[in-house]
Amino acid sequence: MYAIVRAGAKQQKVAVGDVIEIDLITTAVGESVTLPVVLLVDGEAVSATGLDKASVTAEVLGGTKGPKIVIQKYKNKTGYKKRMGHRQKYTQVKVTAINA
Repeated sequence: MYAIVRAGAKQQKVAVGDVIEIDLITTAVGESVTLPVVLLVDGEAVSATGLDKASVTAEVLGGTKGPKIVIQKYKNKTGYKKRMGHRQKYTQVKVTAINA
């Protein structure tokens, strides 16, 4: 059994025991968080309707950071150049249960 869950602006495929990274949330380490279900697959049965009762429970493991992204801007013949960096922050969660 697996489910497609929505975490922030992204959707991810999860099964029980998976560790995934979602956008940063302010839940403390060790607490559980509930993620809404978009699609539920149980063997041959695929459910896309009536999912308002379905949910995925996950335990917060801690915060992580994504890879460093370098942003560069340059304009020819004007002497303009700019360099910036960005590193996205994520929260690592472990899926503990899929409630159908």
